[in-house]
Amino acid sequence: MSQVKNCFNLNDFRVLAKKRLPRMIYDYLEGGADDEVTLTRNESRFSKIQLMPRVLRDVSNIDLSTTVLGQKVDLPVLLSPTGQTRMFHHTGEPAVARAAAKAGTVYSLSSVSSTSIEDVAAITDGLKWFQIYVWRDREVIKEFMDRCRVAGYNALCLTVDLPVHGNRERDLRNRLTFPTSLAPKVVADILSHPQWLYHYMTNPKINISNVKDSKNARLSHGGNLIDYISNQLDSAVDWDDAAWMIEHWNGPFLIKGIVNAEDAKRAVEIGASGIIVSNHGGRQLDYMPPTIEVLPEIVKAVAGRAEILLDSGVRRGTDVVKALALGASAVMIGRPYLYALAAGGEAGVDRMFELLRAEIMRDMALLGCTKISDLTSDFIR
Repeated sequence: MSQVKNCFNLNDFRVLAKKRLPRMIYDYLEGGADDEVTLTRNESRFSKIQLMPRVLRDVSNIDLSTTVLGQKVDLPVLLSPTGQTRMFHHTGEPAVARAAAKAGTVYSLSSVSSTSIEDVAAITDGLKWFQIYVWRDREVIKEFMDRCRVAGYNALCLTVDLPVHGNRERDLRNRLTFPTSLAPKVVADILSHPQWLYHYMTNPKINISNVKDSKNARLSHGGNLIDYISNQLDSAVDWDDAAWMIEHWNGPFLIKGIVNAEDAKRAVEIGASGIIVSNHGGRQLDYMPPTIEVLPEIVKAVAGRAEILLDSGVRRGTDVVKALALGASAVMIGRPYLYALAAGGEAGVDRMFELLRAEIMRDMALLGCTKISDLTSDFIR
């Protein structure tokens, strides 16, 4: 706990995470596709946007609350779905979900999480979304939706930028597997991280819980979960499949992975409640545009007909206010909370929210804004 107290920005968590994780695990978290150009630009492009404050305004009372899909959140920073979270800290998804609930924001659970839909729901009554893919086996999709309804998830989030896996060469060089294999090539590195190894060996085996517990996955005894997931990713998916899912879910539904204004329009046409402008954190197709650059185009194309969130590259409170000023309802973060989790478990994620809240409040005060709705393009150039 003392070490995370000495973290004063999100990069400090990253430094701690790098020390505490075996290289293959840290590289899986940190890496991107191909030459990692999109990965780098996601962050750097925020610096090209300048802030234009207004002065001599009463900023003694600042309110960071807003609404997303009709639900009140206390902070305009939501947590993106990330798979296999227990790889980064043995407390995994439950710790992150609890921290999000304390912060008054949304936690999104991944289809390929290391904790099940039901187990996450059991530990928090905070706002929860579930992320899903268009699987080849439609019965699995229906089952996941039914389980989410029973467990009280507030919305469904469809990831559409993964028809095939991106080329992540760090993982290939590290020979990363799921569940993590203690292969000879990485044994020395793992042994140099005894705390991580201790928790890996003494806690339940990390697996893809939602598939493992599925009634419809049709896994043979001892079946390889990763092979099953890879085979289920349907490269033939189209807009009709997404429309079918929206109809079957019949509730708040977001589409994640859109960077093209025409796709944003199509998403609205088939009934999506929200659009998450995302390039998968630079982990899929390299040389995609940074999401902050395409955000204004998508806001213009959607014209208020759906909620718009921005994902990929957010690392500072100023990044958050820039995205909001450009028309996003809120932002989503993935790597930052995993850095914080790896650095200090649930206390690390709590500290991350504490820092982000303080940064955003300070930035709002310096801009001359007292509430989220004040943030408009008048404050940026």
